[in-house]
Amino acid sequence: MVKRGRIVAFFLVLVLIASMIGSSTNWITNNMKLGLDLQGGFEVLYEVKSVSGTDIDREMLVSTVSALNKRVNVLGVSEPRIDIEGENRIRVQLAGVEDQTNARELLSTEAKLTFRDINDNLLMDGTDLVENGATQSFDQSNRPSVALKIKDAEKFREITRELSSKLYPENMMVIWLDFEEGVDSFAEERQKDEPKYLSAATVEQVFHQPEVQIQGPTFTVPSAKELADLLNAGALPVELEEIYSTSVGAQFGETALQKTVFAGAVGIAIIFLFMLIVYRVPGFVAVVTLSLYIFLVLVVFNAMNAVLTLPGIAALILGVGMAVDANILTYERIKEELKLGKSMMSAFRAGNRNSLSTILDANITTLLAAAVMFVYGTSSVQGFATMLIVSILISFLTAVLGTRLLLGLWVYSRALNNKPHLFGLKKEEIMDIKDTKEDTVPPNRFENVDFIKHRKKYFIFSTTMVVVGIILLSTLKLNLGIDFVSGTRVEIMADTTISAEAVEQELAEINLEPRDVVLSGANKEIAVARFIDELNQQDIATIKEHLKAKFGSEPNVSSVSPIVGQEISRNAFFAVLIAAVGIIIYVTIRFEWIFAASAIIALFHDAFFIVAFFSLVRLEVDLTFIAAVLTIVGYSINDTIVTFDRIRENLKKKKRVKTFDDLAEVVNVSLQQTFTRSIYTVATILFAVVALLIFGSESITNFSVALLVGLVAGTYSSLFLASQLWLVWKHKQLMRPKKVTPEDELEPEV
Repeated sequence: MVKRGRIVAFFLVLVLIASMIGSSTNWITNNMKLGLDLQGGFEVLYEVKSVSGTDIDREMLVSTVSALNKRVNVLGVSEPRIDIEGENRIRVQLAGVEDQTNARELLSTEAKLTFRDINDNLLMDGTDLVENGATQSFDQSNRPSVALKIKDAEKFREITRELSSKLYPENMMVIWLDFEEGVDSFAEERQKDEPKYLSAATVEQVFHQPEVQIQGPTFTVPSAKELADLLNAGALPVELEEIYSTSVGAQFGETALQKTVFAGAVGIAIIFLFMLIVYRVPGFVAVVTLSLYIFLVLVVFNAMNAVLTLPGIAALILGVGMAVDANILTYERIKEELKLGKSMMSAFRAGNRNSLSTILDANITTLLAAAVMFVYGTSSVQGFATMLIVSILISFLTAVLGTRLLLGLWVYSRALNNKPHLFGLKKEEIMDIKDTKEDTVPPNRFENVDFIKHRKKYFIFSTTMVVVGIILLSTLKLNLGIDFVSGTRVEIMADTTISAEAVEQELAEINLEPRDVVLSGANKEIAVARFIDELNQQDIATIKEHLKAKFGSEPNVSSVSPIVGQEISRNAFFAVLIAAVGIIIYVTIRFEWIFAASAIIALFHDAFFIVAFFSLVRLEVDLTFIAAVLTIVGYSINDTIVTFDRIRENLKKKKRVKTFDDLAEVVNVSLQQTFTRSIYTVATILFAVVALLIFGSESITNFSVALLVGLVAGTYSSLFLASQLWLVWKHKQLMRPKKVTPEDELEPEV
């Protein structure tokens, strides 16, 4: 008898979830913090250097961060991020700032005000000014100026008395901002149309009031106010040197956001449709829990005050593909139990019980790779890793607990009894329970496929591909981006098709020669120019101004110093190595060392395959490439562990395994049983990746390509390499003669 109350409860939960999502959508979208790659802005990593020659200490760094925060307040940026990194570095991220060039100048200037005579002798400096005493004012001719209050009125009177007693031009007071000893000179600057000093006033009388006005010849009200705010923010106690920077134009960010969100919608919609077609009622439950999963990920991300970046959106979309894997694992195990003739309730319980440990193992190894990404990645990669970690944790709750609850309401209502078609099963696939035993293998469509028979061919193919890859890498090498070799990268977006020659010509007009120019985009409307040298702040400002005037939008500019490039390369190496070691340790503990060794060979095979492919097609290798490799490491071990878990389970059922044929049978049956799940899982993730590749932003095209290649390699290695390696090595272990102990010798033969 159908218990309708449970079905009613299911739809009530459905209404509750829909209401919660619908009522919170605006709150989520309005409060989500977007990274600079989605709304424009810039990020700068400064190396802090002492101006006095003393060692940089924590107090000095904190003082510098405080001064930078005051300056950011002047800019009106709502959500700045200023963080101390290591012993002598400060990273500044300003998303949404409109005038990036001006903001960078405002941040990096030391803002040390000095009063000097025409021979550059120091008369007063910023320490003689009243704190927060600078204001925007107007002079007697109603021209914008900056009024300053002096602490010591008597000192100011003595200086002006001495100057006023001299003849012109000896009676001039020159006011400088960031005067450089041995570099700047009043005698030279006064000959220029736009001198570096702020003003040079003639002092003809003694000033009794402790106030002075800076009357810059080019002052406007905004520029005078900005100078006053800068002086009130205080001089930096140190010198800041840019060693890494990246800036994104507002139009680039807006376009990237629109494209990637659309790509995500397409990918997720296809995944939902796939689940409905393949699994029917459980597929509908999966759609509900996946919708809840997306909602909860965004809520948690918002609550963490985290910044959503372009790779972060990609991680969310990929997360849907990975989250559905837990549903597929559970549903396939339930279908196997149903094929053995068990009742719907019994199959539901057994399927959930048997899939839980596999889901746990698979998620923990992926979490490990994501954690390594977060520790060793820069801001954009950390954004990807954060979203991936949140996605994995929440997917476990929704795909395991949520699915059990919602599907359980249908199962225990008895509405699904004797209706295997609602699980995507045909009646002829179901065995009579009287004909089954404990070790009976349920029928599947791949039961006649021999995965072991051609293992030597798989080994030869993989070895050949590795050799070819080594040859490619040794001859073509990798097309390393500026993240690894230093230099500057300029990304230009035009309204129409552009040519490399046109870009080179425009850069030549400002005396810059790129190493190369590469075109991309559907209509070749995007060009990337790379420079061997790290361009300075003035060059970057000139590039932005010139190319914006020519092509209509501000270009993205990234600059990396050799020091940072070396560090990124070193961190990338350690990230992959630590992830591999961590996975070896975990798999050894949960399974055995032969499983771990087989898995790690498969992982390096997959990672190397991606590297070799990028070498062959000459795609640029940047930071997101490393994120893609680590993601594939997590996915590949996930896929491999599902197979290993089934091998371990079938070994226990077989009990006596002595020969190679015994082992081969276990491995072959395990691969036959997990093959459908592997194909379905890779298909759902491929839907997301291909959608990103076709519809997503060009900024993550290489990232999507790396994922696509890695998914194919990872699926191949999980099915045709890792398990076969385990089979060969496990057989050798079984064939080794056991050591005979004295106790064994005393035992009588049976």
